[in-house]
Amino acid sequence: MEKEHHPLVKLARETIEHYVRARKAISPPEELTPEMKLRAGAFVSLHKRGALRGCIGTIQPTSSNVAQEVIQNAISAATHDPRFPPVQASELEDLEISVDVLYPPEPIESIDELDPKRYGVIVESGRRRGLLLPDLEGVDTAEYQVKIARRKAGVSPHEPVQLYRFEVKRYH
Repeated sequence: MEKEHHPLVKLARETIEHYVRARKAISPPEELTPEMKLRAGAFVSLHKRGALRGCIGTIQPTSSNVAQEVIQNAISAATHDPRFPPVQASELEDLEISVDVLYPPEPIESIDELDPKRYGVIVESGRRRGLLLPDLEGVDTAEYQVKIARRKAGVSPHEPVQLYRFEVKRYH
């Protein structure tokens, strides 16, 4: 028996399945859950047999609500993540999907204010910005978390950066 998934995860799955098959986005549900009505950044992460298959999101809200944010980011995670080829219809049943709704980021003064299990990190240097979500497998130290975010931003280890931390509500 398949376990019941959160409505945001169901929305992401329906979006991806419809888009991969019909190349069209779906509309948000008529009845929005309380989480769907929020305005917040959101990330949609795809895994296939435990390995990352796509992850795209927004730090700040770009849409009128989280439902729209999830629809846009689900399509992007499945078809526009530059690290992976677009998801094919044959892969759909193997995808595990999670949705992270971001709380607003807050600037921090030091890496000591990070906890990679609790907080995600944003590294910013000029116009370059890299983000790493919290509580990722294999990311056990704040130093490693910042190193990955720097690499994603194209910022060298010696360049000065502004750090931000944020919390998420993760749905499976």
